[in-house]
Amino acid sequence: MNDLVWLDGRILDTRNARIAPTDRGFLLSDGLFETIRISNCKTPHLTRHLKRLAEGCAVLGFPAPAPALLHKAVADLLEATALVDGSLRLTVTRGTGPRGVLPPHVPHPTILIQVAAPPPNIPSAVSLGIGRYQRDGASPLSRVKSLAFLPSILSRMEAVAAGLDDALLLGTTGAIAEASAANILFLNEDSLYTPPLHDGALPGTSRARLLEKGLCHERSISPEDLRAITGAWLVNALSLTPVSGIDIHEMSLHPEKDHLLRMFLFSD
Repeated sequence: MNDLVWLDGRILDTRNARIAPTDRGFLLSDGLFETIRISNCKTPHLTRHLKRLAEGCAVLGFPAPAPALLHKAVADLLEATALVDGSLRLTVTRGTGPRGVLPPHVPHPTILIQVAAPPPNIPSAVSLGIGRYQRDGASPLSRVKSLAFLPSILSRMEAVAAGLDDALLLGTTGAIAEASAANILFLNEDSLYTPPLHDGALPGTSRARLLEKGLCHERSISPEDLRAITGAWLVNALSLTPVSGIDIHEMSLHPEKDHLLRMFLFSD
């Protein structure tokens, strides 16, 4: 039943769901999204995602949907689809508006919720390269999951065209920020590090949980620092993926560390 969606208060068949041609999310990428893990018919970290969504709406200057509304919408869609495990995407745009850049004085956000089953093939390890697009950690927009995703799209496309799995984006500081759709963890000796927000990293929910638990720490990692890195993982709300290499730097796999991280992140 993954062909059902929740759109502005109604559960609809995907074929009958319609978004207005004047919606600013479609026309101008004026909106945000959250990708949320479904585990055993539940969304264990939904509250974290809704908090980040509300913070993002504040940055963009339009009202966030009420948490109670979203909690009920998610519960209703999960019941209707009977999906046990997978993912849920919550998209919120500023809504419709007149032609031009300036939004309407009183926005009416569009809310779309979709679900998906787990992917059939999950890579055991991925190869990365350094992409040519940058993230500006000094910009407030680097802290939100904006619909404006072209740097990530093009980075992934160019990496695949070069025979790699994904790309790392540098920050304007020159240090590594993140991958196209995931934060990155680096292993140096026995310590785990992840790029700080000022280097352009998105404040990912799994990243935040690891930092709060003390399982990793923030540290800037430049491309030159990769010589001392012995392992790495891509991490987001849905997955933890070991890295086999970054450009010319080969990475070792660390099953025990991998198991520890996986148990913490996904055992709920």
